[in-house]
Amino acid sequence: MYSLIRKLPVPLLLILIMGFIQRSDIREGSPVNDKNGGLFLPEGFEATVVVDSLPGRARHIAVNDNGDIYVKARFADKNESVIALRDTNNDGRADIIKRFGGNAKERAYGTAMRIYKGYIYFSSELIVYRYKLTPGKLVPESEQEIILTDDHPHGMHEHIAKPVTFDDKGFMYVPFGANSNACQEQNRTPGSVGMDPCPILEDHGGIWRFDANKTGQLQKDGYKFATGLRSVVALDWNFADNNLYAVQHGRDDLLRLWPQIYSPWQSAMLPSEEFLRVKDGSDAGWPYCYYDQMQGKKLLNPEYGGDGKIIGKCGIYEKPLIGFPGHWAPNDILFYQGSQFPDHYKNGSFIAFHGSTNRAPYPQSSYFIGFVPFKNGQPSGDYEVFADGFAGVDPIVNTSDAVYRPMGIAMGPDGSIYIAETEKGKIWKVTYKGGKKKFNKASLAQMEKRKLLSHIRTPDVINDNLDKDKPVAGGKVYSVYCTACHQRNGMGDSQRFPPLAGADWVTGDKERLIKVVLKGLEGPIEVKGQSYNNVMPQHSFLKDEEVAEVLTHIRSNFGNKASEVTTEEVAKVRASLDK
Repeated sequence: MYSLIRKLPVPLLLILIMGFIQRSDIREGSPVNDKNGGLFLPEGFEATVVVDSLPGRARHIAVNDNGDIYVKARFADKNESVIALRDTNNDGRADIIKRFGGNAKERAYGTAMRIYKGYIYFSSELIVYRYKLTPGKLVPESEQEIILTDDHPHGMHEHIAKPVTFDDKGFMYVPFGANSNACQEQNRTPGSVGMDPCPILEDHGGIWRFDANKTGQLQKDGYKFATGLRSVVALDWNFADNNLYAVQHGRDDLLRLWPQIYSPWQSAMLPSEEFLRVKDGSDAGWPYCYYDQMQGKKLLNPEYGGDGKIIGKCGIYEKPLIGFPGHWAPNDILFYQGSQFPDHYKNGSFIAFHGSTNRAPYPQSSYFIGFVPFKNGQPSGDYEVFADGFAGVDPIVNTSDAVYRPMGIAMGPDGSIYIAETEKGKIWKVTYKGGKKKFNKASLAQMEKRKLLSHIRTPDVINDNLDKDKPVAGGKVYSVYCTACHQRNGMGDSQRFPPLAGADWVTGDKERLIKVVLKGLEGPIEVKGQSYNNVMPQHSFLKDEEVAEVLTHIRSNFGNKASEVTTEEVAKVRASLDK
């Protein structure tokens, strides 16, 4: 065989070699895909790209009866936080793009885009707006109205986005997220205990109901519909059974705050993202409890004496319909009421999982559109992978490795669904082209196999540990206390947590940097031209040599080339703060 290959003409030999490389590189389950705009879908479904990217990128999305698309911009420009799209030649791609709405004086980052009874509703972090849609016009000609204002003092951005949904009686539902992991006396500080009763629950950590048609409302004008919900971004009213549903974000930092109780693997998997049917008066148990999807139980948070096994008083709280793995970031939900898709999808729920940021030392997870089938108002089977391939890589080591991150879902007038993502502002339209009567479990077989990929499967404790058989990236201190936010590559997550790479906050004034670690920092701040408004908890519990070690590491890695930080320099700054 070898002698035969040697006699082949060089051009033919190159063709054979390239063909072998291409075939061997395309493995089953590979995230690379040149069809459907890069997405993997169940048999019979096709996706077309409506727009490749948008100025301001994209979060939630809504589609009008005439097919016009409205997108909530992730980053607003001036007074233009809504992006309107229209396809005038019916080729599936948007050829008119316009922007309008919002207020440049208040933070534009938000989460809402819904059409309700002829009005378009959208939000910033603090305000819910609406416009009366003008028939035939892409951009409304009416005046902008303010429906709800969050009038609490907010010094930082944490769980205060304002998703909205509506029932059939004229009510609007809005969550008010809690700016805490578990209502600690000192937020995000190791060993800090939780307050009981939790004062945050008075006006946060729940869902409030408002009059959808009344302008100028404050929270006090609403009705507290449900409580014990730390952070809800995915929210939808299911008209099939006339109930509110939410998928809440579970708490973070089990390893960083309680390393004596939780292993890195447990911290990556827990706590669950809870899919809940929310009734009037529901209490999901935050901050006292979290749901462990592996044990199928609500357990006491360590801030209240829990050890990963104790149930305590948690048995009295609302249990989820499904407990998804930790940190999957469910950011939108859509109950499908259309008729284009096979009957399997009727009244079921599509869920956009935006993707984890804090699963180190294990691969980041989710970054897909899931589906939960429903029958008679109850989930009728396990969750399914409906659309995957957004990240473009597997495993996903750092959040910034993901090319796209799915965020918003909406149904079009023909029963197609639209998916928007946050990193570029790409939008897909997914339609069903197969025979509806032929659709069966076999049609889902290939998507079921995708659950075996590292960004979806339950990670193996040893084999999926990215630090196995090699030094921990950045040392133990960086791995335990920093990677959850700033990532293993120091690039942050492009949205909530700033990069360390090339940041003057890191490479500049050493005293300022040491103070940030010892005292913590609350935004807003600007890093490399982008605004961030979150909380950096204080790490004064670290020893002087540990602070010096981790700061020296970040100043000399990720492309940074700044001088070391010494133990003596840390001790001097600490002493000045203690005076």
